[in-house]
Amino acid sequence: MNAQSIGWAVVFVGVAAMSLSAVAATVRAQVFERLHLLAAATSVGVPLIGVGLVIVRGWTQASAMLVAISVVVLVTAPVVSAATGRLVAEHDGLIDETSPR
Repeated sequence: MNAQSIGWAVVFVGVAAMSLSAVAATVRAQVFERLHLLAAATSVGVPLIGVGLVIVRGWTQASAMLVAISVVVLVTAPVVSAATGRLVAEHDGLIDETSPR
């Protein structure tokens, strides 16, 4: 296998992870279950797609941008998921707004 085949395989796995998470999130009823599935998609799918495209394209300025975008999504996705989960819990009355953060 050459580098391009490996790169496209990694991209395919990333797209499959995101697609499966999105389909599973549409059939879940509770917000927290959907949020968990979408957090997994951004934590696994985006970095795999980014790494795969860097392997396919080689190291260029566009690849550096892909790495930067993947790192930003990988770092911020858990924070956004936690904040969204807390907001939903406050809205549903599961926790008090004045509880420790």
